[in-house]
Amino acid sequence: MFKTDTPLLNGISKFISNFFNPLVSLFLYFLYSSLENYTAKEAAMRFMPILLLTMLPISLWIFWNVKKGNYTNMYVSNRNQRKSLYFFIAGAIGAYLLYDYLKNGTVDILMIFLMILLLVMQISNYFVKSSMHTAFNIFVSALFFSINPVMGIIWFGIAVLVGITRIILKRHTLKEVISGAVIAGIVSFIYLYTNIQMQH
Repeated sequence: MFKTDTPLLNGISKFISNFFNPLVSLFLYFLYSSLENYTAKEAAMRFMPILLLTMLPISLWIFWNVKKGNYTNMYVSNRNQRKSLYFFIAGAIGAYLLYDYLKNGTVDILMIFLMILLLVMQISNYFVKSSMHTAFNIFVSALFFSINPVMGIIWFGIAVLVGITRIILKRHTLKEVISGAVIAGIVSFIYLYTNIQMQH
């Protein structure tokens, strides 16, 4: 019988799970898409507000709350503790959307769908602790797919792998991983459809 509690398997699972956490995966996508579509200067101008208004504050918020004892760990795996995290992330994305609208007069459709994914995840949290790692990586695979289908397929494989590691590490049950995957799958499909329609 295949054992899921061996030190080697746990070590590999921890590395994959830690590396492909939602913030890192989104960071890698934004970095890739910025460099793919813009000059280095344009990429920096586009990427820095996202980094400074969303990713950095969210990382600091989690770190500060872990240090203060409000969150048990950096994963924020406790269902009740997640409620305040979801609200903070929504506030950070809202701040970026406001900044982008006031500065450029546009609405970033990607960030809108990221907000939608977050809100649906927040609602689901009242019923089941859906896996954020799985959900966000599936959404990131859709983002990659919209600019490079091969990268999208590769990242979908990574998302599946991440979901498996969450179960191996006992951070989530199979039900919670599937729940996160279904939510992200629906939001991702609507995002890709909207993205295609906007290009025509």
